[in-house]
Amino acid sequence: MTMVHEVVEALIARSNRLGSDPTVTNYAGGNTSAKGVDVDPASGEPVELVWVKGSGGDLGTLTPAGLAALRLDRVRGLEAVYPGVEREDEMVAAFDYCLHGKGGAAPSIDTSMHALVEQPHVDHLHPDAGIAIAAAADGEALTARIYGDRVVWVPWRRPGFQLGLDIREIQRANPQAVGCILGGHGITAWGATSEECEERSLWIIRTAESYIAEHGKPEPLGPVVPGFEALAPEARRERAAALAGQLRGIASHDRPMVGHFSDDEVVLDFLARAEHPRLAALGSSCPDHFLRTKVRPMVLDLPGDAPLEQVRERLGALHEAYRADYTAYYERHASPDSPAMRGADPAIVLVPGVGMFSYGKDAQTARVAGEFAINAINAMRGAEALSTYRPIDEAEKFRIEYWSLEEAKLQRMPKPRSHAGRVALVTGAASGIGRAIAGRLAADGACVVIADLSLAKAQEAAAELGSTDVAIGVQCDVTRADQVQAAVDAAVLAFGGLDLVVNNAGLSLSKTLLETTEADWDLQHDVMAKGSFLVSRAAARVLIDQGLGGDIVYISSKNAVFAGPNNIAYSATKADQAHQVRLLAAELGSHGVRVNGINPDGVVRGSGIFAGGWGASRAKVYGVAEEDLGKYYAGRTLLGREVLPEHVANAVSVLTGPDLSHTTGLHVPVDSGVPAAFLR
Repeated sequence: MTMVHEVVEALIARSNRLGSDPTVTNYAGGNTSAKGVDVDPASGEPVELVWVKGSGGDLGTLTPAGLAALRLDRVRGLEAVYPGVEREDEMVAAFDYCLHGKGGAAPSIDTSMHALVEQPHVDHLHPDAGIAIAAAADGEALTARIYGDRVVWVPWRRPGFQLGLDIREIQRANPQAVGCILGGHGITAWGATSEECEERSLWIIRTAESYIAEHGKPEPLGPVVPGFEALAPEARRERAAALAGQLRGIASHDRPMVGHFSDDEVVLDFLARAEHPRLAALGSSCPDHFLRTKVRPMVLDLPGDAPLEQVRERLGALHEAYRADYTAYYERHASPDSPAMRGADPAIVLVPGVGMFSYGKDAQTARVAGEFAINAINAMRGAEALSTYRPIDEAEKFRIEYWSLEEAKLQRMPKPRSHAGRVALVTGAASGIGRAIAGRLAADGACVVIADLSLAKAQEAAAELGSTDVAIGVQCDVTRADQVQAAVDAAVLAFGGLDLVVNNAGLSLSKTLLETTEADWDLQHDVMAKGSFLVSRAAARVLIDQGLGGDIVYISSKNAVFAGPNNIAYSATKADQAHQVRLLAAELGSHGVRVNGINPDGVVRGSGIFAGGWGASRAKVYGVAEEDLGKYYAGRTLLGREVLPEHVANAVSVLTGPDLSHTTGLHVPVDSGVPAAFLR
């Protein structure tokens, strides 16, 4: 017998190869399995096992820890107690009694398919070309025409134990078959070895792709509609940024969502074609898709270059109609024991000429929802090329979307972090206090845009926080309105909108009054006073468009209220920032936007300002060695503690978190206690 580790190793390698190819399956979609023999430690006897990808895992990144390990005899033995399709969900709980040892990952609903198929290796995948055949009106006839008797048609059935029984019986009746097309869903293939199974999966997929390419209609989505063609790249991104705030507000009417923008060629071509309204209204067919994209997208019915105000007005009307339609869909199919409606807002919004906005609880979920929408378009195109696209019916979609097992999976999700679903823009964030703030907000669950003069440093700082689903770096000189707007646009295109802005960019030149030049004065006021104004103004437009409230935080200084020697320009501009907090708190409160300030002092270690020469200058003023400056500042405070960038970041987290939701216009000292800077 093949050693257990070799079976698992081959399964992981096969899974990773299949899952890394977007033409084979989508993110977290599909599952793979292998059967083998291990020794039961309780009896010392050999026992046949099945290893199958666990619930919620992703094939492309699967590791052994993501596999569920079950005793094959026990899973197959469940047939004797199977209560029928009306009590299908009970079978998932029964898998717990089939686990080998601790069992590894939680078994998925598709476990029975893998266990009941009488072949050592099984792949279940969601390729676009396979779904095109599965969702075609004459999919069964197409399957026979394309594959002969080597691939068998299985009529639509919701995933579960009965589907596993169906496939097993078809496999027994067709020993020559290498796999099947699952109506409305995807494909399943099997083999005697891992290599054979993978080869058969790819053969089924590539054969479908070739057949569609050779026999499909040249314009399956209809002709291009004049006026609905894609705008030029710069124009569509400008329009996308202008609409992002309103669209995020639309998607977040019931609960806050993070967004993602895509102007993929597949989307733009789909929206330019005459058949897109009909097809979009039908929605996706594959359960993996519409669980994330909802039953159908919201589609703007105006050309890409329509006047902006007309577009805004129309989007508002379409949103109302979408909510009413979705609520009616829920009410048509919900039973007394159905989970509560999870919200009536769209997860996908399609804008002709511009692209697609997709939404989810976090950036990854939003991005993946968009990827699934593209998969659905590809499947529609393939089905229409050969036949007519006919997804599973609405009632079946509802059963999947509001499946009690899916609801249980959602309920098992960990409690979200304090800033989950929020998008933050931090200026001057590649070093010092700004970097600490960005890191804390990311740790709190926010998506973070790190803006800095140096693009390379901003991107480096962002990469340290994680993938582009967590943080991105952008170049921004806050003294230039165009660069500030570009940074805000980058934020809304990357993450759908903006919730939290931290005006942190700053510098200081420590000089006496007579030594301070006009250039010194102008530079510091441009960066901190004017820069904060420009950033707040650009951000406020998005915050108001969204209608979701938000936070603006100014990193001011103890010097905003304390008169110290030799820093007139720095202190004066900090006082300007401090009053901006009060002014904007008064102006933006009616929009639910909170504006607060933080007054740090003595942040020497890790501070970009002090590293830039300010530390040496201040040390000279106070007559201490530069390396002792932090200790000197700490010694003159009430608490006697040195202030670090992390302490300022902590204050930002608390000020913008849920516990201070009713606080605005506040200045918080982070200085270990400087009586002369007490606010009064």
